[in-house]
Amino acid sequence: MSPLPPSEPIPTSLADFPEHSPESPLSIHNVTVAYRHRPVLWDIDYDAPKRALVAVVGPNGAGKSTLMKACLGLLPLAAGRVEFWGSPFASQRLRVGYVPQREAVDWEFPVNVLDVAVMGRYGRLGWFRRVSAKDRAIALECLDRVGMADLAKRQISELSGGQQQRVFLARALAQEADLYLMDEPLAGVDAATERTIIEILRQLRQSGRTVLVVHHDLSTVPEYFDHVLLLNTRVIAAGPVQEAFTPDNLHATYAGRLTALDDAAEALARLREGRPPL
Repeated sequence: MSPLPPSEPIPTSLADFPEHSPESPLSIHNVTVAYRHRPVLWDIDYDAPKRALVAVVGPNGAGKSTLMKACLGLLPLAAGRVEFWGSPFASQRLRVGYVPQREAVDWEFPVNVLDVAVMGRYGRLGWFRRVSAKDRAIALECLDRVGMADLAKRQISELSGGQQQRVFLARALAQEADLYLMDEPLAGVDAATERTIIEILRQLRQSGRTVLVVHHDLSTVPEYFDHVLLLNTRVIAAGPVQEAFTPDNLHATYAGRLTALDDAAEALARLREGRPPL
């Protein structure tokens, strides 16, 4: 593939993006991300809705995880800009929570479950401030919400995959953020953990938060989420599930991989007909 064309100067203020709302929790403005001149994301333009659960879906290699990391400044942008409530990430850091892929975490690090949950409070502590009893109480309450309070003293290396995922969710909850970016929080978890996580995500939405979730199970998108972002290097479609999660958009996103779409088509039909999910 040929090198990327020269990019336009990166805009420096929200005024350069009049089509984007400063009220959106996350606005992505014509973002391109490249590895060694090979584009992974190309000209991404997207506004996340307020108070919503958003599924970010697409085939392997579509750039879903890259998008989240780029929004958080963990990867450099080749072009474009990301805004949180109309401001750069640095000024809104405390309002944004992140749950990385479980595989990206060193689970052999010698800390216990409560220690991990307390890490969600660090951003609010500032330099040289000790973790207070209140911070520990908040972390323990978040562990209780995910069903892990009884294992607060357990080493994280001793937990199952589903339990580890619950602990990282508790850490994010302890941050008390307004926007959450979650990279495959349901991957490889048991059915009970999946139900727990989805219920917590719904509670977050009910309390006014927005949650973007990288998600692979197309069949559960209509049941779990109200908005969807279909991604394959570019944005294929975005919007409410009933409008954007269509067979045509799915075929465009997955390049006609029919075996991956059968369950999604059935779930979508059940949603439109008012039937319960399978």
